[in-house]
Amino acid sequence: MRSPFRQVQIGLAALAFIMVAGTVGYVLLGFSLLDAVFQTVETVSTVGFGLQRSLSESTKIFTIILILVGVGTALYTFTSALELLIEGHMRQLVRRRRMDREISRMEGHVVVCGWGRVGREVARYLEAAGRQVVVVDRDDSRLVEVGHPTVHGDVTEDETLFAAGVPRAGTVVAALDTDADNLFVTVASKSMSPDLQVIARARSDTSEPKLIRAGADRVVNPQRLGADRMAAFVTQPHVVDFIDVVMHDGSLEFRLEEISVTPESPLRGKTLWSAHLHDRTGALVLAIRRGDGTFVTNPSPGIAIDAGDVLISVGTEEQLQALDELAAQGASSLS
Repeated sequence: MRSPFRQVQIGLAALAFIMVAGTVGYVLLGFSLLDAVFQTVETVSTVGFGLQRSLSESTKIFTIILILVGVGTALYTFTSALELLIEGHMRQLVRRRRMDREISRMEGHVVVCGWGRVGREVARYLEAAGRQVVVVDRDDSRLVEVGHPTVHGDVTEDETLFAAGVPRAGTVVAALDTDADNLFVTVASKSMSPDLQVIARARSDTSEPKLIRAGADRVVNPQRLGADRMAAFVTQPHVVDFIDVVMHDGSLEFRLEEISVTPESPLRGKTLWSAHLHDRTGALVLAIRRGDGTFVTNPSPGIAIDAGDVLISVGTEEQLQALDELAAQGASSLS
């Protein structure tokens, strides 16, 4: 089966050949070049202005053949072009409805606003982590081959954020080009879902406190992070490389992850020593972040674990999964 676009190409080529052949035929039958072109166009288009001169029998036979072949080819080309337009529109409409249904079923997903360099890298990392991503951008040409459900629209309009499922999302990443747009996304997203996590990009230092006041949970300045990273490569290149491999590369079997302790967790009230986390799971707890946001680095075995704590741990995928099960609701008792 030929594609509609290929059919249109074949039809146009055949129509052009018939126009040339008709013109040449009429010239050979005694028409001038202009009359031959006019007669060919009139015959193929079936306009029928009337004969400009009397036709011989051979000319009539040639005209009949030209009508049958030319009109058929013209109809074939027209219907192929119409099919191409309708099919392209229908394909886009079906694709849009399919994505809308997919987005409507999502909960706890990540909405990435802005498909620039920052947005692409964020989506790439989230995809590798197995998170569902919806991409929003006002430039339709950027969304041609994103690989994630997309929403084309202006993020400064609430309808666009609703279409991306922001009220049901777990996180919104505001990675737009201007701080003003990121500020609007932060305010609008928080108004739709107060418990939503918002991570905003800031281009200038003066915008960071404004984004925090607007409700952003985290504000990231890519320029500052890039500068810090370059400086770290100067002073501690091996440490930076190790962190990159553990966090992003995936070539090592070890991972660095955060494990949340739920209120129903059997770890609650236990110390690191009495819980025997390393013996039971093999994972190593490098730090504990308390509910008030403070960190306890290199925690001692006697430190108590409380609900709401986040265990910054390193280990293999299986070890971290075992630790996550212990920290979650419904795990077995740690007697």
